Amino acid sequence: MTKALDLSQIDRPAPRYQAILDRDGDRVPDVLRLDSNPIPATDPIDFSRYTSREFHDREMAKMWSRVWQFACREEHVANRGDYYVYEIGRWSLIVSRDEGGVLKAYYNSCLHRGTKLKPSNGRGSAGQIQCPYHGWTWNLGGDLVKVPCAWDFPHLNYGEMRLPEARVATWNGLVFVNLSDEGPDLLEYLEVLPEHFGNWGMTDWYVSVHARKELPCNWKAAQDAFIEAYHTNLIHPQCVGTAGDINAQHDIFGDHVSRDLVALGVSSPSLAAPLGDQEILDMMLLGDGSIIGERPRLKEGETARSVMAGNMRETFRDQFGLDLSGRSTAELIDSIKYTLFPNLFIFAGISLRVLYVYRPLGDDPNRSTFDILFMRPMPKGGERPEPAELVLVGEEDSYRDVPGMDPGFGELFDQDTGILRAQRDGML
Repeated sequence: MTKALDLSQIDRPAPRYQAILDRDGDRVPDVLRLDSNPIPATDPIDFSRYTSREFHDREMAKMWSRVWQFACREEHVANRGDYYVYEIGRWSLIVSRDEGGVLKAYYNSCLHRGTKLKPSNGRGSAGQIQCPYHGWTWNLGGDLVKVPCAWDFPHLNYGEMRLPEARVATWNGLVFVNLSDEGPDLLEYLEVLPEHFGNWGMTDWYVSVHARKELPCNWKAAQDAFIEAYHTNLIHPQCVGTAGDINAQHDIFGDHVSRDLVALGVSSPSLAAPLGDQEILDMMLLGDGSIIGERPRLKEGETARSVMAGNMRETFRDQFGLDLSGRSTAELIDSIKYTLFPNLFIFAGISLRVLYVYRPLGDDPNRSTFDILFMRPMPKGGERPEPAELVLVGEEDSYRDVPGMDPGFGELFDQDTGILRAQRDGML
């Protein structure tokens, strides 16, 4: 009979994330000192949750139709008439601004014959919402204002033909929608996020790269590929010398919010011996490598973490006019990733400010979409740039070919998504 493993005799890998913060020696925000990791249920999860039509249908009926979910950035719908199409399952919404600048989320379906008013993946600006089939037209406030050949529709009550709406709300430059009129408002749903992000504003940043890939797996399997660093040793061997992985900190703050804290500028505890600090500095992968430039040389007593943090302060001051003198090393260079159930990962670090978005693809339980939105600060003294155009990435295509994508991160994303078909096939 196999003897059960005694976990009490296995030491957790060092250094722990909090010990790395101690070693940095600077003042970190109180929220990064929180360590909240209650032991969740450990019962096995049946693969049917990832593969079955029945479970997918239950999710659509009881979860996706009732929760707040990230749709787009405010900059995607910054002005009167701007619109952005967000789709989840069989539902399609037009997120738009009306004549007064108020955000709306209209169901993307003509009330005549159901034609989509705006195409999937659509984004643009228009002074009205017109059906492309017969020309029925609504104003930006959702009122029906024009019906061609109106004499053929004497029975119409124009006042009852307003475009149906979903709930829409914003926080920290992010736009969320909810298909249900019931349940908590957005701020309540966000739990600890408004407090934790008190000093991590994102409204003065813009989307510099936006890539979307269709994945051959359930949306939860796609999330699982990015929600931990446990896979780094085999999937990302190039990173074990310069990033923590099995010593990452995982926090659970409520039903909707969790967090992962991964230290950069250190070697994985899985290595027999850590790399030297200069080698770590030369090899470190940051979110927007084109900004950082040439890596500096270490001086006596310096560490890879402290030097890269100093370099970040100088770079962001010179290029973007940002004063980061009060920011800790961890805030500047670490992977600080918050998960907001069900579809959004928000990275709060300065060097890695990214949004990951996961959704089922249409009505297929075995396909999903994964959006990556890299963000940069607003240019110093300049106007807000237009958000990057969406780039669609095929399953066999490389993220490295996406314009503006850092090649190192493109390789990481290729590695992460390349394993998912094998995982899906093994679940079936």
